[in-house]
Amino acid sequence: MAKDKPAEKMKRKDYEQELEKLQVELCHLQEWVKAEKLKVIVIFEGRDAAGKGGTIKALTEKVSPRVFRVCALPAPSDRQKTQLFLQRYIEQFPAGGEIVIFDRSWYNRAGVEYVMGFCSPAEHKRFLELCPLVEKFAVDAGIILIKLWLEVGMEEQQLRFQARIEDPLRQWKLSPMDTESFGRWYDYSRARDMMFEATDTRHAPWRLIRSDDKRRARLNVISHILKTIPYKKIARAKVRLPKRSHKGRYNDQASLRRMKFVEQRY
Repeated sequence: MAKDKPAEKMKRKDYEQELEKLQVELCHLQEWVKAEKLKVIVIFEGRDAAGKGGTIKALTEKVSPRVFRVCALPAPSDRQKTQLFLQRYIEQFPAGGEIVIFDRSWYNRAGVEYVMGFCSPAEHKRFLELCPLVEKFAVDAGIILIKLWLEVGMEEQQLRFQARIEDPLRQWKLSPMDTESFGRWYDYSRARDMMFEATDTRHAPWRLIRSDDKRRARLNVISHILKTIPYKKIARAKVRLPKRSHKGRYNDQASLRRMKFVEQRY
């Protein structure tokens, strides 16, 4: 039997039309989260160049950063290395009315730290044992936990790495750790499979998204989040601008003539 042909990559026009509809719904979700004091965590994981950053940008570009808060923690400091492993992540957990988006998360221990030897096999094993318990504690405390894994294919990942190498606007995305991970595809695959086996639980399941087509992946992620968090549209009073007061009126532009403006080169 012939294999099904992969779907044609989504056209920009179609993508932008669908994205706008979903972003409107995200604004409605935002108001509901604020009104109901919901606490939401969205975890983005996946291979390097899987499209996490672009998906998070599409998710957050039309909403308030005070509600949709992106957390991309740097490498731990010397002090943080002496803390409980999950401590610095728990400090970022949401209060009522917040959605915290982890651009990579505590699952670093199950992925890059394990594969690259930054943690011991015993620390990795201990993490896989404790992680479901910590997530159960968070869910039982009322947090809506959404765990997303973006799965990019081997050939598509190579194309994206090559594009980063050749494009000066994207070279900053390519770190020595990224290039090292490129050669360890199957090591990361095994680490991924171990992680899923231990942490794909009923209270905090993983959801996978094929991301070879970035546009389809972004839409599918946003659609899933909207489906996962029950929300209702909140009616808002129509805003009317008040009349400007002309009391104390003066030529407020004349006072700027002595100031130095940026050169108008465009």
